[in-house]
Amino acid sequence: TPDQKPFHVGTYYPPLDSYGRPGFGSLCRQLAQAWEEKQSDVESRAKEFVDMLCKAEDAYTLRQASTKDSVVVDDATILDRAILDEAAVNLYDNGDATFGGFGSAPKFPNAACVSFLFQYAKYSGRHTFSKFALKTLDKMARGGIFDQLGGGFHRYSTDARWLVPHFEKMLYDNALIPVNYAEAYKITHDSFYLDVMKKTLDFVLSDMHSPEGGFYSAYDADSEGVEGVYYTWKKSDIMNILGPDTVDADLFCLYYDVTDGGNWEGSTILCNNINLSTAAFKVGMTADDARTSLAASASKLLDVRKKTRIPPGLDQKILTSWNALFVSALAKGYEVSGNARYLQAARDCLSFVESAMFGDDGRLVRTYKDGQAKITAYLEDYAFLACAYLDVFEAHPDIKYLESAINLGHIIIDEFWDASLGSFYMTSSSSDESLIIRPRNKYDLSIPSGSSVASYVALRLYHMTGERKFMDVCETVVKSQMQACAENPFAFGYMANIISTMVARPREITVINPAASPDMSDFIRTSYLPHSFTVMIHSADVLHELSKYPFFAGKEFDEKRTSVYVCKDSTCSLPMHDQLQVKSALDISNV
Repeated sequence: TPDQKPFHVGTYYPPLDSYGRPGFGSLCRQLAQAWEEKQSDVESRAKEFVDMLCKAEDAYTLRQASTKDSVVVDDATILDRAILDEAAVNLYDNGDATFGGFGSAPKFPNAACVSFLFQYAKYSGRHTFSKFALKTLDKMARGGIFDQLGGGFHRYSTDARWLVPHFEKMLYDNALIPVNYAEAYKITHDSFYLDVMKKTLDFVLSDMHSPEGGFYSAYDADSEGVEGVYYTWKKSDIMNILGPDTVDADLFCLYYDVTDGGNWEGSTILCNNINLSTAAFKVGMTADDARTSLAASASKLLDVRKKTRIPPGLDQKILTSWNALFVSALAKGYEVSGNARYLQAARDCLSFVESAMFGDDGRLVRTYKDGQAKITAYLEDYAFLACAYLDVFEAHPDIKYLESAINLGHIIIDEFWDASLGSFYMTSSSSDESLIIRPRNKYDLSIPSGSSVASYVALRLYHMTGERKFMDVCETVVKSQMQACAENPFAFGYMANIISTMVARPREITVINPAASPDMSDFIRTSYLPHSFTVMIHSADVLHELSKYPFFAGKEFDEKRTSVYVCKDSTCSLPMHDQLQVKSALDISNV
């Protein structure tokens, strides 16, 4: 209605009338007619919607108040391993034992849940959970949901096998998922996972990177009015490009399941259901030669795809929250690969956000396009950006990144936190945006909730700065959500990781002068160290600047050798200089 009260609610409408469903144009005409002819009925319906929303908010408020009064987070019998056990078992029981992932078709990636299974396996020693997570990543990377030629993940799979995707590509999926593959590489040191991570990051850097330093939001699912046509192939086309009756073409078709009839609507979605060694043997190649051949063939097909096909439409708006997620992915990618290009892209994106995503009043804004930044930022924008600053800081400890994260952390608490109810609002208290209710959201679904990420930021800032208010906020959110998380971890995946870290009690790892012992530094960077905050400090000047923060206080720079400090529960080790000693102290082993 003109006073912004909803009277009709829906999710998706096709552009034109089809299959008995009204198109969006028809719907607008019908609604306009209803407002013109039956205004009192429309207003009555609008009142029902608003009343329903208010009742839902009142019920949420009562639940929060009840939880706040009845739960004591410091009670070790409440916040303990039992919460993790229940969450892990419930998540595992919802898993697909054959194809990985959770639930059946349509099947969505859930990066936070995969991370939690890795963390739980490390903490509990129950390797069944990490094996399932690895199976999920294997099946996704070999399926059609992964663009086998160009890299990057599509939105979701319409079937249980990860074969037929909804072909849209979202920035946030391609920010969250590669972190899982970085974790998998740290656990297994299998280059397969590292390659998938790099192909995903490289796709975004190549195809979604704004010249200004930010990253675009999404590619459409269709081009030329047909979904998937940009990504699918006829066998005859592949044979013509690679050469008819050549062993390279035969190998490619065998490895990527290319047949005369195709695997989807007469065409082929490239996927991989056969081991490289088996495919190589069948065409009479060595595995190394087959790997080289497949890479060359994929390059040829990708080149043809780019030059001869009309690409899907690109949504060129730049969102603060999604860009922050990708900055975090780049930082993790740099950590595990050592590729300085990833770190530089992350820093450039943060510079872009600082220059373009703040309004004239100095407040963070949400979206940017064609030189215009607008819309007051929401909780997720602040929280994801603070997390990105901390991730880049850990990878490249410039004090400005830490101080930017601290500043955002204070804004999050001052403007989004409701101490009386122990929860976060989605909108700022200083926002001039008028809404029917001031909404909250605690669920981690396609992307983590702003509430969960803000809680994790608070936990990290507490360990960096020692400011108790950060820990108070984190503990309050955790205690209000931990039981719901245990019972329904799929909806609280990111929160499950925070609870896991708190139960395990975080370690603070400081590597000083890593250049003096590159082997040991690389060993730490590529080891799976969940429940840890790791910072590598390359110069005495940087350490001196940071020494005012408790995380770094009392630590010394040794010009001749690498020193590793491990702190936990406010107790720090003496500096360690031997790799075996560090490995023992960190309990580094595969999951």
